[in-house]
Amino acid sequence: MHFAFICLPATGHVNPTLPVAAELVRRGHRVTYATSAKYAAAVESAGALFFENGEDLSAQFPRLSSAADAQDDAGRPPRAGMLAGLGAGMMSGLLERLLDRARDDFPALVSRLAADRPHALCYDAMTLAGKMAAMKLSLPDIALLPTYATNDHFSMRELMPARPPADMLAGWKRARQLIEDFAREQGLPNFAFMEGPPASLNICFIPREFQPAGDTFDERFHFVGPSLGQRANGEPWQPRRTDRPLLFISLGTTPLNDRPDFFRLCLDAFAGTEWQVALAIGDRMEINELGDIPQNVEVRPFFPQLDVLRHADVFLSHTGMNSTMEALYLGVPIVAFPLQPEQEANARRVEDLGLGRRLPADGLSAPLIREAVAEVSRDQEIRGNVEAMSQRVRNSGGATAAADAMEQYLLKQQGV
Repeated sequence: MHFAFICLPATGHVNPTLPVAAELVRRGHRVTYATSAKYAAAVESAGALFFENGEDLSAQFPRLSSAADAQDDAGRPPRAGMLAGLGAGMMSGLLERLLDRARDDFPALVSRLAADRPHALCYDAMTLAGKMAAMKLSLPDIALLPTYATNDHFSMRELMPARPPADMLAGWKRARQLIEDFAREQGLPNFAFMEGPPASLNICFIPREFQPAGDTFDERFHFVGPSLGQRANGEPWQPRRTDRPLLFISLGTTPLNDRPDFFRLCLDAFAGTEWQVALAIGDRMEINELGDIPQNVEVRPFFPQLDVLRHADVFLSHTGMNSTMEALYLGVPIVAFPLQPEQEANARRVEDLGLGRRLPADGLSAPLIREAVAEVSRDQEIRGNVEAMSQRVRNSGGATAAADAMEQYLLKQQGV
């Protein structure tokens, strides 16, 4: 069978899907995979046929690392999921630029799919193009969910701030209008982004136990958890020393991960301590912006995350879902420093399930960071909870369960 994948061009969305594509290819199916050129090599290494569509999202965001840009009106760093410093106007402008490109990309994608019609269209639930293409071509639809699923008992709206600022509400309203206008241009006047009934089949890359109201989702939803797969990250990473606890600090690949002030607090917190620290600062700032680097800290733009987590005692993370699932799969407790609404929700879920703790939104200091890491490291209840959740994550089925569900769905569609 021929499966077409359409994925949001962001690491946290691409990584969970590639092991599924590779498993389908291993079973003898054909996979066409559409995303940005940045991920071409990774897609091809999974055995899929790459088709360029869209562009890397991180390149669209300005840096927020200066003292002026990195504060909100109250003088606080942009935190708490509010995207402070970006502004509704900038977000609308970003969406307008992405939609301008989509006016060329989407017709090309539809033409490609029509010429080489897949048996099913598997799309990231956060892409416009995927759901729109499935509707336009009347293709069997399979949603790929790297984060929470939605039904009558739980909605992604619950992840938003209870009382969002007026400019954020205005930005959301403007974004919705832009999307509706674009869909109408493409001949889909009734398109509702991230709303309406779920796809015919929904592959959720988290375990049911991590999903809020997880027991209320019906047979259309398969909670398969993450699949770590194989990634081409160069030489395997090893800690410099094996006689010290290892702390991994990373704010992921989100465009909001350039936080020199936060990283300096981390350096102050752990300089000269027993902790061995692997600090990933992203590719939007330079290492020399941090000043002197303590001897017990290794700083890189990015580390091979899975290699580091296999050795880590604690993960200080933005709690993106991909990173959260990888940490739990490998049994690493979490100290959360979320930057976006979904990450805020993940941080709350981590605390509610006793898998770590969240740093406060205000009053952050080096001693507070150091103590939070120490508390999580020595808390035996957290350790036990993480070990139990690690077993649930590992037993969710991963890429094998996802491929099984996809095959069974198509066989049922074909009346077999």
